[in-house]
Amino acid sequence: MPDTTPTDADLNAMDITDAEAAEMNRIAHPMVAGADTDAVSDLVTIEATPDGAVFITINRPDKKNAFDARTIGALYQAFETLHGADHIRVVFIRGAGGTFSAGADLSWMAAAADWSESDNRSDAMGLAKMLKALHDVPALTVALVEGAAMGGGAGIVAACDMAVAVKGTKFAFSEVKLGLIPATIAPYVVEAVGARRARALFLTGNVFDADYAAHVGLVDAVVPDAAALDGFISHLSGTLAACAPGAMGEAKRLVHDVAHHKIDHSLMEDTAHRIARARVSKEGQEGVRAFLDKRKPRWAE
Repeated sequence: MPDTTPTDADLNAMDITDAEAAEMNRIAHPMVAGADTDAVSDLVTIEATPDGAVFITINRPDKKNAFDARTIGALYQAFETLHGADHIRVVFIRGAGGTFSAGADLSWMAAAADWSESDNRSDAMGLAKMLKALHDVPALTVALVEGAAMGGGAGIVAACDMAVAVKGTKFAFSEVKLGLIPATIAPYVVEAVGARRARALFLTGNVFDADYAAHVGLVDAVVPDAAALDGFISHLSGTLAACAPGAMGEAKRLVHDVAHHKIDHSLMEDTAHRIARARVSKEGQEGVRAFLDKRKPRWAE
């Protein structure tokens, strides 16, 4: 009888075939990974430019940037570091080697097949905390997506403020093909595409391309090739140079806090307090004075 055990290549493929799904359905492990405080830094690289741009790269090209515990831990650490970074306007997130992320490292998941529900719950909090850390980065976060973004990889795309994808990039939330659900990424995907689209994407597990991802709101723009990403980065970075870093962070928190909130007296008071505080802040004072003096504010020089 032939050996039907999936190879590492099978397990880290861009999509999950019906045969692989049948084999992997025995795994009682979500498509997540736990944060490891001893994460090796070369799994995630961070580069910064003088004009306030940061590039975070998932650096497992041999595994198509699939997640394992150490990679999740390294991403969490990177995002947490940016919470207190001054003068950062934009954070670009990408994968090394032409693929954004194939999702969870399925060979690593297979090793955890015998974990208890309690162990799985603790482990799942790793990805949940990493995604929340990304979501709460004060700067504008932008996913640069090429090749594929599957499962948790697509969850990272959804957790970013913006995303641009190379034409032909493949996306999927294939968890149901393993008898699983995209639980920890769901809040970000639902926020990005809406509940109705999320139901269709989650329940079918179908692969879709960059154009459809733009249609449903998972990505904001589609570019013709990977080279065009450089032009997008340059244009966006130049646009953001005119924006005050502190005000950008406050504007992002404003959106988080007022989204789906009833417009009542409490919200009116809160928003009035926010703009009053902004007007007397150092950035607010400098920005208005620069405008009246017909000069650039200090942060844009």
